[in-house]
Formats: sequence, structure tokens, C-alpha cells
Amino acid sequence: MTLIGRARARGIRTLSLDSPANRNALSAALVGELAAALTDCAKDTDVRAIVLTHTGNTFCAGADLRDPPAPDALVGLLRQIVELRKPVVARVTGHVRAGGLGLLAACDIAAASGEATFAFTEVRIGVAPAVISLPLLPRTDPRALARYYLTGERLDATEAARIGLLTVTGDDVDAVLEPILDGLRRAAPQGLAETKALLTAKVLETFDRDAADLTALSARLFASPQAREGMTAFLERRDPPWVL
Repeated sequence: MTLIGRARARGIRTLSLDSPANRNALSAALVGELAAALTDCAKDTDVRAIVLTHTGNTFCAGADLRDPPAPDALVGLLRQIVELRKPVVARVTGHVRAGGLGLLAACDIAAASGEATFAFTEVRIGVAPAVISLPLLPRTDPRALARYYLTGERLDATEAARIGLLTVTGDDVDAVLEPILDGLRRAAPQGLAETKALLTAKVLETFDRDAADLTALSARLFASPQAREGMTAFLERRDPPWVL
């Protein structure tokens, strides 16, 4: 059973997160399959750009708490998106939570429809948005990020665009993306590759500097008693004991 849907139209390869049973959560299997699909796109000279989207009402619910990927595997996937010498465009029509926001931030362009919602829910289960900070911190408004990291509040697509999580939003995400994809189709492959390298240089500096420390932090927090209680409470759909 495949977890990544694939389609092609005029040089645009669409990869769809297709694991509705767990709301497209980042399981070890999904992370591995998406990484393999991106590798195929990198090698295919007929692919000008990649659209990363989803089935169901959730783009990505974050880490799969029953089968989480190794932190270094998630780091590798995020870096692969940033380093890929072809633009990656996120197309969102549903909810994005926790680790899913790392995928969104790693993409070069991110578009969402008005029904999309976003939240950094890590603090509510006793962990931190550690690994996903690698692409998020260089690209997102720091004061807004402090608020949403620390509170886990939900934000809508308009606010997500204001703080830099999204490039653009609109009622019809495909109408919003039409001129963007047209522009990518008109661009020379070499021009796209070198321009993307210019745009991602600072993000990759963050990976080089902080990936090891943030991977260690993520592993330590997920193994902690407080996080185990937080994850158990989440899976049992109850409040953890620290909720006042």
C-alpha cells in the first residue's frame, strides 16, 4: 500500500500525502516513502517543480505517535526539500499540525485555502518544536512564532500568511496556484536551481549549525516521562495532569 500518491501535468509532479487513517501523520514509513519520491523527482529531467499536497481534510497531523520517524530521518527529509534543486510548492486545503508545519516551512512556496488551520501543538504534550525549527526559524516572524510555539493556539490561513508560514492564501487554492505554476513552467531549469540555492542558503546554514543539537533535544524530550504522559493523554483524548 503506497502512502504517497503521484501525478504529473506539464512538468509539475504532484506528490500527495495519502495516509488518511492517521491524518497523514509523519510515520517512519511515510517519511521514507516521501524521501524516495523526492529523490525520483530530483533525477527526472522532465520534472520542473513539485507540488506537495494531501488527501483528506488534514495536510499533516505531525509525528505519528505510534510509529514516529527517527529525528534524524525527519531532519533528512526537511533538508532534502530545502536542498532539492527544483522548487517545491505546498498545496494545503486542510489542517496542519506540529511536524506538518516543518514540511510546510521547508517548501519554497506554500499556498492554502481559507479552511486550512495551523497549530504548533508540541508544548501541549510535553515536547518542543525542535527539528521543525530548522526551516521555520529562518522563514517566520519571530515574535509571532514565540506566541504560537508557546501557546499551541490555532491560527487561520490569513494569520499564517501574515507571519510567513504561507506565501499566499485564497478561497480556491488552485486558482491561487495557477499563476505560480505557470511562472515555474516558464522558468529555465538552471535559473530555478541557482535562484533556489540563493534563497535557501541561510536556511541550510541553520541546518549545518543546529541540526545535531535539535535532533538530540527532540530525542531527549520524546523519551521523557512528561512527554510519555502527554502522548498517552493525547491518544486517550483526555487532558494531561498539568492542564489548569
